[in-house]
Amino acid sequence: MKVNVLLGKPTSGDITREDMLNQWALLKTIPDVEYEVKEVQGFPTPEEFNSIIDKDCDAVLGCWITKKLINEHFFETHPNCKYIAGGAHGYEQLDWAMTRSYGVTITNTAYGESTIAEFAFALLMDICHKVSLHSDYIKNTDWLNPNHPKYMYALTRQLELSGMTLGIFGLGKIGYHAALIGRGYGMKVIAYSRHKKEGAEYDFIEQVSFDELLARSDVISLHAPLNPSTENIINKKAFSKMKDGVILINTARGKLVEEEALIEALKSGKVYAAGLDTMVEEPPTKPNELLKLDNTTITGHIAWLPKSSRLRQASLAVENYKKYLEGHPVSVINGMT
Repeated sequence: MKVNVLLGKPTSGDITREDMLNQWALLKTIPDVEYEVKEVQGFPTPEEFNSIIDKDCDAVLGCWITKKLINEHFFETHPNCKYIAGGAHGYEQLDWAMTRSYGVTITNTAYGESTIAEFAFALLMDICHKVSLHSDYIKNTDWLNPNHPKYMYALTRQLELSGMTLGIFGLGKIGYHAALIGRGYGMKVIAYSRHKKEGAEYDFIEQVSFDELLARSDVISLHAPLNPSTENIINKKAFSKMKDGVILINTARGKLVEEEALIEALKSGKVYAAGLDTMVEEPPTKPNELLKLDNTTITGHIAWLPKSSRLRQASLAVENYKKYLEGHPVSVINGMT
């Protein structure tokens, strides 16, 4: 069996190309598998993807499932390819029925549920307390001057999470971990997901309708995939149903949020603040008012970047491929539902 692995450039200073190659070398533990690493820069176009992948490969690991990446022409020119593993939790909509018609299994790699949920709360805690701002204030003030500014003084409004209602949109693995963290802070956790989650582990979460989630939440954290039913789901109508002063956190996909509506809601005070690790356009190529507002905290799609989670990304993809070869694939995203 021939496997192609897509490897991009290192995404943080503490992880190297060699680190990732060592993880992908776990493929050597699978009998009869030969693999080749394909270096890529950014996100390949469908044409680039088609040309990068060997015509006789049986599986592709580590690609990014973006809209229209994998088309019928790819399967026609790569007839042996029956398994494609996306390298992330998130993925965009494809013609799933078409992929199934070629007998192909497509999976995602759910490696970062804890780290992405933690980052959502890092954004939230920054909004609530602005720790770095206050640290800079203390460190940069001349306290030996008798006319120094106030000590024991908050430069910004301080917010307490305990007792607030946390609304989770998308109760998958990341959403569930965010719910666990919220419970640890003493928050009331409610959630909306396309399918109700069953099991005792969900008993502390009140599962509600989407409209009820909007109406009751003090904080809304987005953890859903991007597809036609979720694109721009947080829009002007949705904001109108939210509490005044709600906080919005997005570590999922930028296109879940209609940005013009968010800008309006931030300016009006309907939304107290937004913490965004994802935007519609990454990086922005034209002016975006979100970057100028005082009540936004924005990072560059880095919630998934700790070294431990990046290494786990590769090792988990290998484990998922093993399970596919054993006849019981997991994390399948092009199933019937």
